[in-house]
Amino acid sequence: MNIPVLPPVAPAGAPAGEPTLSTAAPEAAPAVARPARAATRGGALDLLRFVASLLIVIYHFGAEGPLRIERFGQVFSRGFLATDFFLMLSGYVLGRAYGASTLTGRISHGRFWLRRVGRVWPGHLIVLLLMAALVLVLNSLGTDAHKPSRFAWDQLPVQALLVHAWGVNSDGWNLPSWSLSALIVCYALFPWLWRAANRVRHPLVLPLIGAAAFAVCELLARRLFHHALSDLPFRFGVVRALPLFTLGVCLARAVEMDWPSERAARALLVGGCVLLAAMQPLDRYALPDVLIFDVPSLIAIAAIVLGAGRLPVKHPKAWIEEGAKLSFALFITHILVGVIYWSAVHALIAAVPIGIGWQWLMWLASFPIALGAAWLFHTYVDQPLQDRLAPWLRGR
Repeated sequence: MNIPVLPPVAPAGAPAGEPTLSTAAPEAAPAVARPARAATRGGALDLLRFVASLLIVIYHFGAEGPLRIERFGQVFSRGFLATDFFLMLSGYVLGRAYGASTLTGRISHGRFWLRRVGRVWPGHLIVLLLMAALVLVLNSLGTDAHKPSRFAWDQLPVQALLVHAWGVNSDGWNLPSWSLSALIVCYALFPWLWRAANRVRHPLVLPLIGAAAFAVCELLARRLFHHALSDLPFRFGVVRALPLFTLGVCLARAVEMDWPSERAARALLVGGCVLLAAMQPLDRYALPDVLIFDVPSLIAIAAIVLGAGRLPVKHPKAWIEEGAKLSFALFITHILVGVIYWSAVHALIAAVPIGIGWQWLMWLASFPIALGAAWLFHTYVDQPLQDRLAPWLRGR
């Protein structure tokens, strides 16, 4: 499974877990670039972030229905595309929100990294502790958690420290958190990535630089790990995340330079959506090489991020903004919710004869339950915690 996350607003969340784009407005603009149009929440990027988080949940819950849902369409096996979107969006959002500050020295590299870690690590740790407590309770009652092989106690410290995408194996517990682990490395490199992007004087060159970074990491993944980049084991998540994050940074710098035009941005957004949809009926593993599917899909995602990010939000929607805020909470809590819900559902099905129709209804019910749990976590845990941490993380 390739989920990643991230999201931070994102990601990662997510990317979800990232700063709002509107936070870029008060910061000093780079001296070499024209002031960019103020970005706003409640627009296309926020909507896409929320949709991508839902697709990740569908992907992870897909195996729990009466039939695996990928049998109904290849798109349901494409969770890695939503992950690619979150990783790219993380680089884009950070570029728009923090790019100017890193150039002017308004925020130091260490303080920037500390803020980003402080945004994603506490929520992740709380969810992981809740998951560990749940497994202990289930074990004490003599009932194993659903798919108990995923909860190896020796892997828990690695996930708690968020180092399991740095070459350390940990494929259980809160599985999507590998993307947060990978993004922590990307956050550390962001100031240097933005400074390098700032030296480029022609915006058209920036997407090409991002594409070159992807090509280098794809070659590295195949030569060293014998996998395509999107199929890398989670423990090599940094190798997968870094080129996508870098591409997002390059796209953000291009938008800061008022490129492309709004007319071209609309064409990119529509064309990217059409291309991505057109790729979905294809069987990725039946092609001579998975890059025949992966490269056009990556181009489509980059076009969507660039197009949606460049267009002004003329009529922001509060419900879209709220959905985007939930995406990080949904990203990090849905596995915990799934353990609770699907353990109960499978125990019920084993004990009581339940028709296929009711089983499908129980599967569909898992999504509003996951959304409700994410709202509770965001409202009563994550946001209050961030409010308390904010003065310390900002050095006040």
